[in-house]
Amino acid sequence: MGRWEPDAAGRLREAAMALYAERGFDGTTVADIADAAGVTARTFFRHFADKREVLFAGSEQLEQHMVLALAEAPTEATPMEAVAAAVLASAEFFDGMRRDYSRRRAAVITATPELRERELIKMATLTSSLTKGLLDRGVAPDVAALAAETGVAVFRVAFERWLVEPDSVLIADVIRSTLKTLSGLTA
Repeated sequence: MGRWEPDAAGRLREAAMALYAERGFDGTTVADIADAAGVTARTFFRHFADKREVLFAGSEQLEQHMVLALAEAPTEATPMEAVAAAVLASAEFFDGMRRDYSRRRAAVITATPELRERELIKMATLTSSLTKGLLDRGVAPDVAALAAETGVAVFRVAFERWLVEPDSVLIADVIRSTLKTLSGLTA
C-alpha cells in the first residue's frame, strides 16, 4: 500500500488492533504499527501520541458529547434523570461504530494492566466532568458526585453487556435496560 493512501488514522487503528491481537500490546511497537499500516512512524505520531492512544482516541469527544447532553437535559430533570440523558446520549456516539472493533479493543485492554489503568482513568475523568456538569446545574456536591458515579457505572455495565449481545441489539436498548435494572435495585 502506498504511503499516500487516504485514512491513515483508520489504517493505523486497524493495524494496531491486528498486531495487538497477534503479539499482545507489549509485544507491539509503534514502528510495527506504522509499517503494517503502510506509513512512517512520523505519520503515526501525527495521529496518536503513543501506542495506547490508538485505543483511547475519541474519549474526549465521547465525554464532551455526554456533558453536552447533561447540560441540555430539561431544567426540571432530577440529577439522576439528567445523568441518564447523558448516558443515553452516548448511544449516539456509538451508532455506526463497529461492534467488532469495540470487542477487540476491550479484549486488548482487559489483557493489559497498563491499559486497564488507562481505562479507569478515562472513567474517572468522565465522572468528574459529569459531576461538574451537575454542579453547574445547581446540584449539591454530594448528590452530584453520587449521580455522576452511578451514571458512569451504568455506562460501563451497559457497554460491557452490549459487547456480548448479538449484533442486532442496540446499545441504547442495553442502556435503557441497565437504567431500569438500577431503578429496580434502588426501589
